[in-house]
Amino acid sequence: QVQLVESGGGLVQPGGSLNLSCAVSALYPDHYTIKWFRQAPGKEREGVSCISSRDDKTHYADSVKGRFAISRDNAKKTVFLQMNSLKLEDAATYYCASDRTPWGACQQPFYQFAVWGQGTPVTVSA
Repeated sequence: QVQLVESGGGLVQPGGSLNLSCAVSALYPDHYTIKWFRQAPGKEREGVSCISSRDDKTHYADSVKGRFAISRDNAKKTVFLQMNSLKLEDAATYYCASDRTPWGACQQPFYQFAVWGQGTPVTVSA
């Protein structure tokens, strides 16, 4: 059973950077596709970025392309989301999520991401 724990959120000024971490507990952590979502108060949860376990390809929402970078450190069993040039609209609680089974697809429906971390809040404020 895969388990996920996020960390790294905090308060940052516009234009600043944060590096979020998603610790993946599983027999083979690198077999799990990991997707980052975010949810701001009063808004729907949206997909931000994903790294596929099938081919290590990465995917980004248009709103974060060129500013965010997702990566995986297999030795540390962690997926990172490096967020640069943060904007006020990036403020949200960020969650990492995975399918219950390995080799999921980044493009699979939202409801198939059945395992979630507790979330880490990101505040962007001057």
